[in-house]
Amino acid sequence: QVQVVESGGGLVQPGGSLRLSCAASGSILTIYSMGWYRQAPGNQRDLVASISSGGTTNYADSVKGRFTISRDNAKNTVLLQMNSLKPEDTALYYCYARVGSANGVPYNYWGQGTQVTVSS
Repeated sequence: QVQVVESGGGLVQPGGSLRLSCAASGSILTIYSMGWYRQAPGNQRDLVASISSGGTTNYADSVKGRFTISRDNAKNTVLLQMNSLKPEDTALYYCYARVGSANGVPYNYWGQGTQVTVSS
């Protein structure tokens, strides 16, 4: 089994910064990609940012230039640095790890989510 644990959410004023951390552990053969999704009440879960094992990044248009994703392959961790936060960034943020398996079929493991609230 694989466990994914997030930390770092909280309440911040508009224009402020937060850093989210995520660690994957357990029976890991390889992690193809890691990243973050977010879901606000009444909305679907949307991709925020992802990073491949080779370091290729992908960002939602709404966060480009404000958020930065980074990864430590040796530690199976991923960070999301969020700057210039806006009220519309308020959501439950979920970390995922796309993990390879012995049968060759990758599987996405998810964390429990960490709340980010941007409000004055």
